[in-house]
Amino acid sequence: MPAPPLPDIAAALRRERERAGLSLADLARRAGLSESTLAQLESTDGNPDVSTLWALADALGVPLARLVETHPHEVRVIPAGEGPRIRSEHADFAGALLSAGSAEVRRDLYLIRLEPGAVGRAEAHTPHSVEHVVVAAGRLRVGPESELVELGPGDYAAFPADTPHQYEALAQDTFAVLVLEHP
Repeated sequence: MPAPPLPDIAAALRRERERAGLSLADLARRAGLSESTLAQLESTDGNPDVSTLWALADALGVPLARLVETHPHEVRVIPAGEGPRIRSEHADFAGALLSAGSAEVRRDLYLIRLEPGAVGRAEAHTPHSVEHVVVAAGRLRVGPESELVELGPGDYAAFPADTPHQYEALAQDTFAVLVLEHP
């Protein structure tokens, strides 16, 4: 499985932090991280998981995709099983960014793979954001913690992503397509 694009993440963090006019200490405080952790990430010495990157994206007010997407091309193909993946430290969950939104289209498209055994928990994203999930294989329990739904192959669900939510594989080799809309 390809590793997260650490040099791209480091450059994006630095670019977005500077664009926002924040010091390392300011961004670390907003994201709930230590300044040394953020300094390591910006120097490619860190290995961030998805919750760390979400915290940073939310603190910067940008979609997560802006921190992890490599330089797009006119035509882009990501063969199955390839592409930069970001893992969760709390569950057997990995997300591969397939397509990021832009200033005009604020949505990100991911292919996620999960295995049973742990629950992946996500903090609230930016206000009014919405997640759309289509299960391709396996079974998935997903949604806001107060309103979880179970999905099988071909099932679709949409839910507010601006509240804590979770993902839990109920079968081996579960994977789904996730679209995250940002206002």
